[in-house]
Formats: sequence, C-alpha cells, structure tokens
Amino acid sequence: MAGANDSAAQTANMIVNLEKATGRSMPQWVQIAKGSGLSKHGEMVKYLQNEHGLTYGYANLVVHTANQSAAVTTDDRAALIDAQYAKGKEHLRPIYDRLVEVIAGFGGDVEFVPMKAYVSVRRGKQFACIGPATKSRFEVGIKLPKGTPATERLQEGGFNGMVSHLVKVTDPAELDAELFAWLKEAYDLA
Repeated sequence: MAGANDSAAQTANMIVNLEKATGRSMPQWVQIAKGSGLSKHGEMVKYLQNEHGLTYGYANLVVHTANQSAAVTTDDRAALIDAQYAKGKEHLRPIYDRLVEVIAGFGGDVEFVPMKAYVSVRRGKQFACIGPATKSRFEVGIKLPKGTPATERLQEGGFNGMVSHLVKVTDPAELDAELFAWLKEAYDLA
C-alpha cells in the first residue's frame, strides 16, 4: 500500500512532537480526551482544541488514538481493511482495490490511512475517503473546491466533514473516467 510506512513514521513523529510541544505524553492526552465525557469524534477534537489549545492535527490524532480508530502499523492497517470487507461486504472489495490502484497512480505522495469504517486518502492532507457504507453500497467522499456544483451523481456532503462531495457506487463498472477525474482534481488541489 502506498505510503503506509511513511504514514506510520509521520504518526510516530507527531506523537514525539506532541509531548515536546505540550509537556504531556500521548497516554496523558488520551486520558484527558476520555475524561471529557464526550463520545463523538468531532466533539472530542473541538474540546481538545478549545479547552487545551491543541492544533487540529494533534487533537485528531489524540482522539483517534483514544478511540482506537486509526491504524499505526502496517499490520493494523491490513486488519482494518479486511474488517471493512467482512460480514457480507466482501463483494465490494474489488471497488476498493480498483480505486487504490487508480489513485496511487496519481503520484508517489498518496497515502491510504485505514480507519475503522473507511480509508482516508491523503496527499499531505485528506482529499478523499473511500469505503463500504452498507452491504450493497460503496461511498467515495471527495474534497472539491467550494462552489463545485452537485449533479445527480456527485452529491453535496459526505460521510465526514473532511469531504465536500459524495459518489455512491454499487458496481465496479461505475468506476469510470468521470469519477477518476473528480478524484484527480481533489488530489491536485491537496
């Protein structure tokens, strides 16, 4: 997987820098996040930003660590992806595999960072999210410029606040030049 080792190294570096910048270790920040009484990812991130002055990147990393929702090692990444395509979603795996193949071809700086329910696609910053939404539907979230008009296929919104548009896919045949062009545009802007 492109960028897997680089991403793990970046995460490890962020953890070291977090302690240098704040004087608190990751386990201490995890305890603070869990002690907030909040359960939603975004709420916890905002809490750490507003109440403790963490940047978005550090707060997001702390919350992912607290919720065990992001993989740090290559083995964890493979397990998260395998889990996404289990329990009746196995037939959606070819959609994921094809998207990874095409997106990785955009450039050597593409990173695929698995979470519990989707894979964050990054080039320095996230420009897409891909993953199975239901047993019959795959979703491709894409971060496009403000004002990009929605179409019947390219819907506004997405399954997380880090993307602006969403494309629903039910069959690998729907992975076409139009979808790849939207993804390439998002990559170029990232």
